[in-house]
Amino acid sequence: MEKSILDILGMSLFQTTLSDFLEGLKFRMQKSGSGEVRPVATSLSNKGLVYGTFGLVFVLGCSVSTAQRIKSSGVIDAAISQNGKVVVIDVERALDILRVSNKKWGRK
Repeated sequence: MEKSILDILGMSLFQTTLSDFLEGLKFRMQKSGSGEVRPVATSLSNKGLVYGTFGLVFVLGCSVSTAQRIKSSGVIDAAISQNGKVVVIDVERALDILRVSNKKWGRK
């Protein structure tokens, strides 16, 4: 029994089979335009600002503990603005600082 795309898109996720799900996903990707999936870090770095440690995780592509260690070390303090609990990080400035600091001291 062949299902149409409209039937598949109207179904709940738990009612679909894997092949139905993939077919619907492929249809949506073709319909959305380019079908290209961009990483989150690229789309966030275009804005120039990220919020919190998780934003830093996406930009640097590292773990949460590594991003917290970098933030706590004080290396990128010039790129961090904080008001209460809201932490805003300037992406370009943080990446420039990290580039310079890695050249100066090297990686350990």
